[in-house]
Amino acid sequence: NIDVDINSIPLDDKKTFKLLSQGDTTGVFQFESSGMKRYLRELKPTVFEDIVAMGALYRPGPLSAGLTDSFVKRKNGLEAVSYDHPTMKSALETTYGVLVYQEQVMQISREVCGFTGGQADTLRKAIGKKIREVMQKMEKEFIEGGVQHSNVPRATMEKFWKHLLGFADYCFNKSHSACYGLISYQTAYLKANYPAAFMAALMT
Repeated sequence: NIDVDINSIPLDDKKTFKLLSQGDTTGVFQFESSGMKRYLRELKPTVFEDIVAMGALYRPGPLSAGLTDSFVKRKNGLEAVSYDHPTMKSALETTYGVLVYQEQVMQISREVCGFTGGQADTLRKAIGKKIREVMQKMEKEFIEGGVQHSNVPRATMEKFWKHLLGFADYCFNKSHSACYGLISYQTAYLKANYPAAFMAALMT
């Protein structure tokens, strides 16, 4: 006989983060697989942003590129936070120097490579929809832009571009990740605070 306004629940509930950190996420949206449970136990999320990032990082591109493991290690101080170049810090600082979202690629292309908003969005679309031909066309502009606009060494830009190709195998935009992350958090909150009612609802 308790009415829960799911849109007004606190986003810093300790019980919820404890449940997530234990990987006790059967029935929790997006977080049910054994691999995701293992990563949650390793990550030990403490803030909502960790949940948003985890939803984006548990995808083929970031997993195969090693980005997921780096994020988890850096969050817990097991790996030093580093950037391919200091000019990329403002785009990557909130994710411990790890490329997580399409928007970060757009920001780097504008700030580091001197892209216009339109060029940055074209690159985002190419990444999001895996349009390899467009990405190949933009490779030269991206690398040259970093060298000329921000004095980034060519080798550094080429290395970052290779990371970008791996990332493009399957990457999310942050708004999509945040929507998914909110539903994940809401279901985890209900399970953590009302486990009997949650499991009864889940099974029916």
